[in-house]
Amino acid sequence: MTTSLADHLRALPDESLAALLQLRPDLVVPVPADVSALAIRAQSRVSVARALDGLDQFTLQILDAARLTRDPEGGGTATDAILALATTGPHPPAPTAVRRAVDRLRALFLLYGPEHDLHVVDGVDEVSAYPAGLGRPAADLDPRTAALCADPAKLRRTLLAAPPSARAILDRLAAGPPVGTVPPGALDAPATGAEDELPPDPTNGGAPTGSPIRWLVEHRLLVPVSGVRGSAVELPREVGLLLRRDSGPLGPLRTDPPVVTSPPREPKAVDSAGAGQTMEVVRHTEALLESLAGEPAPVLRSGGVGVRDLRRLARLLGLDDSTTALLFEVAYAAGLLGELDLTGSATTRYGGDQQILPTGGYEAWRASSLAQRWEQLARAWLGMTRQVGLVGQRDDRDRPISVLSAEAERAGAPAARRAVLAVLADLAPATAPTPDEVLELLDWRAPRRARGREVAHREVLAEAAQLGVTGLGALTSYGRLLLADVTEADERAEDPLGLLSDTESDEPSTAVRALDALLPAPVDHFLLQADLTVVVPGPPDPGLAAELDVVAEHESAGGASVHRVTTASVRRALDAGYSADDLHALFRRRSRTPVPQGLTYLVDDVARKHGGLRVGSAGGYVRSDDEALLTEVLADRRLEQLAFRRLAPTVLVTPYQVGRMLTALRDAGYAPVPEDASGSAVLSRPKTRRAPARVPAAGRGLDPLASPRLPMPRLLGVVEQIRRGDAAARVARRAPAVVRGGATRTGPAPAHTHNDALAVLQQAVRDKALVWVGYVDAHGATASRLVRPVSIGAGYLRAEDERTEMMHTFALHRITAAVLED
Repeated sequence: MTTSLADHLRALPDESLAALLQLRPDLVVPVPADVSALAIRAQSRVSVARALDGLDQFTLQILDAARLTRDPEGGGTATDAILALATTGPHPPAPTAVRRAVDRLRALFLLYGPEHDLHVVDGVDEVSAYPAGLGRPAADLDPRTAALCADPAKLRRTLLAAPPSARAILDRLAAGPPVGTVPPGALDAPATGAEDELPPDPTNGGAPTGSPIRWLVEHRLLVPVSGVRGSAVELPREVGLLLRRDSGPLGPLRTDPPVVTSPPREPKAVDSAGAGQTMEVVRHTEALLESLAGEPAPVLRSGGVGVRDLRRLARLLGLDDSTTALLFEVAYAAGLLGELDLTGSATTRYGGDQQILPTGGYEAWRASSLAQRWEQLARAWLGMTRQVGLVGQRDDRDRPISVLSAEAERAGAPAARRAVLAVLADLAPATAPTPDEVLELLDWRAPRRARGREVAHREVLAEAAQLGVTGLGALTSYGRLLLADVTEADERAEDPLGLLSDTESDEPSTAVRALDALLPAPVDHFLLQADLTVVVPGPPDPGLAAELDVVAEHESAGGASVHRVTTASVRRALDAGYSADDLHALFRRRSRTPVPQGLTYLVDDVARKHGGLRVGSAGGYVRSDDEALLTEVLADRRLEQLAFRRLAPTVLVTPYQVGRMLTALRDAGYAPVPEDASGSAVLSRPKTRRAPARVPAAGRGLDPLASPRLPMPRLLGVVEQIRRGDAAARVARRAPAVVRGGATRTGPAPAHTHNDALAVLQQAVRDKALVWVGYVDAHGATASRLVRPVSIGAGYLRAEDERTEMMHTFALHRITAAVLED
């Protein structure tokens, strides 16, 4: 007798049921009410598709073998029958490999039952209509075709008589899928003459137009389907099996993944190339953020950043548009970029009057080590739901897809990156497969996920190389550690939703420590040259970098960055609060070469002039003890727009505000400083605007489509909850109809009135008897429960549920019926 999946699951021990939930975590979201609900969900199209998506090509082919060998009348199959079909071809797999695949399918409950009577769950046929790419049996398609297929000799002769163009069609459909579309009228074309040699049309889903199809239909090798003559044709299963006689009924079977033939790289060379790229990524990202801090990018009303701003940033960075777009998206995902409206308040991504600029987290990121900065970017890249390769392409309305626009959102992007990197991680260290080899491996490991995503997977490989996750085409050692850390953190059983991320240790991760060992050590000094250039022989530590930003202008980057001390940079340092003595001390402390005399003179000269003019608020005024200097300012044509007037020998006034006056004077080469109402100089760093802090993508979970993986103790608790629900459902089905229906059902009135129900309950309290209680719950739904009443009073019934050993309280006015248990 055939056992349903629900009965099969019900008979399993708790550990086996928990193992199923561990392999298919989507089955517990939400927790099923009982075993029947669990069985229905396990056979649903969505859940079965998720399970099939994780299977390799060989296991899927063994599942197709089970579908092909099952009893057509609704019965099952056997492991021996599956093994016999799988080993029919010219290159049969090892029987142990077939049995391992069957065991995996049974563990996932895509197959269930004993080995001699295995059943395929119903959802498999809904997800994949054609097992092994073979069509339906001829008996299900057409009686005349079935008659042809019943005569093997005649079927072979008919195939041998097919014209070359018709045979090409058959070979294409035999490889699967077995159905091809045909435009209207194609079957009415003549089937004689030179037209028999019409070439196949690859745009027609595998079935070219013209007379070859008509020849095949007339000779019963193809059958028109879909109820409309000429709309589609299907290759019968028997014909497909005959055409596959050289490869086997399931097609070529490969128990192991394809072998990578590319020669391995030198591990040190791989890590060195990747580490060098990480330095470039961090440097370009910092330059991008600084550019946006100086000139924020406006957000388009349709969402995203315009092409003009992207190209402006690309020119400033010396990069192409695609690389700049990648850095832009990654920096946003890492929480280093955000939106700010014109009033400085936080806004959503899309809307008008918004600007993209660095967030408050930029300073903390910049103060961390180079390896930590790279790790934050790499983790954000792994977790962001953005497909950067779409930027610059056209959407379905023929509009360009811009950076940060909604059109580039792809929920499956994190899973695609993880899949590609997992392929590289499973190879021997320093193995550098070609992109085609990576795609071939992906197609074997998870064909249902990989097919149709080849472009996205190639983009992942290119982005991994640009970000330094890979080097020379191979996964770096620190990239391998990063992937392992991310995977472990994403699948932590104790915290599947990432709620405890704030409690993690502040110690650097293994990936950061590995990358730190490859990068040059940060330096805390520089080399001063006679031409006032400052050479930093390595990556500067955060303190030195902050000082250089104030006292020097950045000129070039690389292994040794170059800066230059200028009049403007010295004046900027003095404006920020440095004194001349402070600057002299800084250069002596940081420089490993003697301080050039020209630099000392430059600092003293700028410091002597600094503050010679004082600017205050009176509309705006300028005062100075140097009357000649004020005369020079008054006569300077570059300052005519300020409309200066002389109030006294040492005071000039202007109708314009202080800020504009300061800017104009500094642009003209003067060194004014503002002062407050008491006449004291006001020195401060210029204020920088920052967008509100954002949560990085890595903090929101790497795969938004993944279900949380629970530990075995919690799964056993879920199993116990399902068992209780199953027992409650069975008990409820035993309840008398008058109790299940309650007083709210239409039809005949209940056998008991409310007073009768109270009398039954009082008798049950005295006799300590079991009683069925029908009641209306807090949501207005009718329910029933088998309980043993304990007491009645104060408008409530207290009773014990013997099954769960719990006490329940029922409001008497909600009780609709009561019947003693037989």
